[in-house]
Amino acid sequence: MTGSSLNPDYGSQRDTQADKGGVMTDKPHLDEEALAELKEVMEDEFDVLITTYLSDSRDRISTLRQALEREDPEGFSKAAHSFKGSSVNIGAPCLGELCLNAEKAGRAAQLEEAAAVLDQIEREFDTVRSLFEKLLNT
Repeated sequence: MTGSSLNPDYGSQRDTQADKGGVMTDKPHLDEEALAELKEVMEDEFDVLITTYLSDSRDRISTLRQALEREDPEGFSKAAHSFKGSSVNIGAPCLGELCLNAEKAGRAAQLEEAAAVLDQIEREFDTVRSLFEKLLNT
């Protein structure tokens, strides 16, 4: 299976993402090439993989929010690191980069910055979720 089997609207969207701190990224919401490879490897289980990622991501965002509420920068950093890995692996590079920023803020114990990045993560996840749901329904 090739990248052409995916609707280009899902993978090639390259909005420039600006966070409140002025950090810019030109990473796409979804990486069409990575998704095509996953679809080829996973075959019939691709939809299950995406559905599981979406469900797990909601839990990860909740874990990040709870770590902030507990003022636990180490827990926040670890949760962001884990979310970063799953996002990059699933083909959501912009979300992965935001999680890297969150991980760095947690490691530096900059909880105010971490909270701002978490808001960005939640917005980007809403976009990624919507794109994945459209992809699953095609």
